[in-house]
Amino acid sequence: MAWRCSGKTNAELVGNLMKSKILQNSNESQLERISLAMQAVDRAHFVTDKAIGHGATISAPHMHAYAADHLLPGSGYLCAVLHHLVSSYGDDGKVAVPGKLVDWSLRNLTKMNGSGVRSKTKQVEVHVGDGRLGKSSEGPYDAIHVGAASPTIPEPLVAQLARPGRMFIPVGTLSQHIIQVDKDVEGNVTETQIMAVNYVPLTDRDKQKTYTW
Repeated sequence: MAWRCSGKTNAELVGNLMKSKILQNSNESQLERISLAMQAVDRAHFVTDKAIGHGATISAPHMHAYAADHLLPGSGYLCAVLHHLVSSYGDDGKVAVPGKLVDWSLRNLTKMNGSGVRSKTKQVEVHVGDGRLGKSSEGPYDAIHVGAASPTIPEPLVAQLARPGRMFIPVGTLSQHIIQVDKDVEGNVTETQIMAVNYVPLTDRDKQKTYTW
């Protein structure tokens, strides 16, 4: 999958992602929105040739595309893409740990100011916190993306989903799967297994501070 979705430029990368036809959840109009949003956010601003530490990674391009495909609203990249997707429909929030990664995310988002991402306004907020707990004071959220694997689905995140709302989260330890969690207008929750994956673990702040590669 990775070799089919690569590219020498961001535009080529996004073009190959769309040509691969791996996104099956969206209609033609929605796919166009995803493509334009990913083209507006140059992934080169959010990656590095060195490990960023703290057990954090940036997901492969096709996994970010999958997340956008299913949500349709550590580095800040998907936050910026989702910002372009939600546009004027709402605010975009993010919880990141630890503090140094928040600083790095903000620097990355600042690079994107020229393409409409405003990191110092209500539209994009980056917080230090425990990703498993979310940020209830800013909820409820129409969409929640979790970029690391949790052993089980965190109940605080389910509670913070709007009605209706959707969460995209990798779940498991040795065997992991992307789970799509949907909450309907009545508050009923359903879980759908999407695909097998391999993500770094979702941990608390103290463990991330001491994590080494």
